[in-house]
Order: sequence, then structure tokens, then C-alpha cells
Amino acid sequence: MSFLGDVLREAFSALVGFGPELREVVGLTLVVSSLSTTIGCLLGIPLGVAVALGRFPGRAALRVLIGIGMGIPPVLVGLVLLLLLWRTGPFGGLGLTFTPAAMVVAQVVLATPVAAGVTLGSVEALPETAREQLAALGLSFPQASRLAILESRAGVVSAVVAAFGRVIAEVGAVLVVGGNILGETRVLTTLIVQESRQGRFGFALAAGFVLLVISLVANVGFDRLRRRP
Repeated sequence: MSFLGDVLREAFSALVGFGPELREVVGLTLVVSSLSTTIGCLLGIPLGVAVALGRFPGRAALRVLIGIGMGIPPVLVGLVLLLLLWRTGPFGGLGLTFTPAAMVVAQVVLATPVAAGVTLGSVEALPETAREQLAALGLSFPQASRLAILESRAGVVSAVVAAFGRVIAEVGAVLVVGGNILGETRVLTTLIVQESRQGRFGFALAAGFVLLVISLVANVGFDRLRRRP
């Protein structure tokens, strides 16, 4: 019990003090996760609507790719991106290796299929009468897509929640492409890994609590948006 007590006291002290290291890591976590979620949803939600409503060659293949992307291991995404962004790789000239930008790219790759998949399911779950009405109105595809998103708004908000959840808790991809560099690319998940490896369990637990609070606040906000008439 003394070990657990010491860990809890250390965690409490870190949370009360909320020092510059923790503040910096929290700030970068919020920036990277928010930006990744936004870009992933801007790409994924229209893609999900297009696959749900569209009739075009390759639609079935896109559906399969979305499904694969929803379950792809993050560490594999990180490895592939690292190979592409490495200084001798195809995009090495961009100089993105071990930068927050590379972390955003990795998380966008993870968030996009999640947003697309949840949106796809939500639009396809609309009542048949609603879908028939959309077809009968003779709208352009952008207009029909907008109405479909409005009709399935709760599901689309769920897509945003799922995308955010995918990136905020992700560690494998950002660890590979970001490198977990203190003061540059360290986020809450990689901080937890680092501190746990060094035996600083109290500080790791404090970071985990902050991560939990961020997820809770975000989900409460999204839930209110989902329930808004």
C-alpha cells in the first residue's frame, strides 16, 4: 500500500503544481489532436456521405478501404509515414520527421477513415423514406449531401467524437513519427509511456488523469451538441 500511496501523492502533487513541463505537453496535445480531428473530419465526413449516397465506380472498394482504415494499427501508420518522410525517402525534402506536423499527418490518416466510417453508417441508417425524399427532390449532390448530414446530425457528431477519441488516445503513430522529444513533440500519451519506463509512476498517473479530463470535457461538449434540437 505504501507504494500506491506514494504514487498517488506524487500524482496529486504534480496535478496541484501543474508545472511548465506538464502545461507544455497538454498544450501540444490539444493543438495536435484538435487540428488532426478537424482535418480528418473535413476529409472523412464528406467521404462517408459520398460513399453512402453516391453511385460511382470504385464505391465498393472505397467502402472496404474505409473499413480497413478504421482498424489499421497506429504503429504501422507511423512506420509507413516515417519511411516516406525520412530524409532519404520520397518526401524527405519536406523536413517533417520528428515534428508536430508529422504527428498531425499521422493522426489525420487515423482519424479520416473513422470519421468516414461512422458518417457512412449514420447516413445509410436514415429511414428509407428520408432517402427517397432526397432522391425525389432532384438536388445536386452537394445539396443532397448537406441535407443528409443535417438529417443524420447526431451520427455525424458521433463521427467527430470517434475521430477525436481515436487521436487523443493514440500513442504508436505519434511516437514513431514524432520521436517523443521533450519540449518539441512530446504529448500526453507519449509522456505517460516515457514516465512509466523511468519509474515515475506518479507523474505518469497525473498525465493520464489530465488526458481523461480532456476526453471527458470533449465528450460532454459533443454530447450537448448531439442533443441540441
